[in-house]
Amino acid sequence: MAETAALKICVVGASGRMGRMILAEVIRRSDLALVGGVVSHDSAHLDADLGELAGQGHLGLATQVSVEEASRDADVVIDVSTARVAPAVARRLGETGAKALVCGVTGLDEAGTEALASAAETIPVLHARNFSLGVSVLEALVEHAAGALKSDQYDLEIHETHHRFKADAPSGTAMMLGEAGARGRGDDLGEVARFDYARQDARRPDGEIGFSVNRGGGIVGEHAVRFLGALEEIELSHRALDRFVFARGAVEAALWLSRQAPGRYSMRDVLGLKL
Repeated sequence: MAETAALKICVVGASGRMGRMILAEVIRRSDLALVGGVVSHDSAHLDADLGELAGQGHLGLATQVSVEEASRDADVVIDVSTARVAPAVARRLGETGAKALVCGVTGLDEAGTEALASAAETIPVLHARNFSLGVSVLEALVEHAAGALKSDQYDLEIHETHHRFKADAPSGTAMMLGEAGARGRGDDLGEVARFDYARQDARRPDGEIGFSVNRGGGIVGEHAVRFLGALEEIELSHRALDRFVFARGAVEAALWLSRQAPGRYSMRDVLGLKL
């Protein structure tokens, strides 16, 4: 029996912390082949060896600026760059219609979201604000629970903790969980979210979804969703123990997406979650 050819991967944002972890995961796996890595034109790691960048030894493959050149032989592009870069990457790949795109960039504005939607008309596109398989299960459970527990009987609170250098607050994952809770209740998160509590009159109306944030130390990521009733409480939570969980999820998403038709997908699709 002939061996299945390794899936060819190009990583955009290769010099960042997440990019390096994905490079390392791709290099280590026999079912994947690294064919390119993209960095910004002013990066100190331009022309760096991708294997050395990932801490895996010399590979003989250097970083590039051009997405088109770096992904020439790729089956799937994994983009973990920035909200400024991601829309252009999606547009270029959508125009060629030849590569699948896994995008893990958070903080996309409306134009960025539209760029992904446009690309999905010609290529398969998966956008995830968190590549953890466990978080995807948590998202589904939150939506299901929110639909079952009435908003006038159970208050919904989302708490997240990350390392001291994380810039966005609440995290993209916390927002994703909030959207799941709002969706389960048939609400728009923008209309029911509450991000701060004044020192005076912190009473909450029915249906509000509260967010709280901690930053400190080197915590990888912790998220807890609490449904608080007068007589009982339900808590659903997830704790990441190692950042490699996100790299592993990204490559699993790439493997799954390579077999799909053009369209928009999520990590829940990868897991086949129907909750």
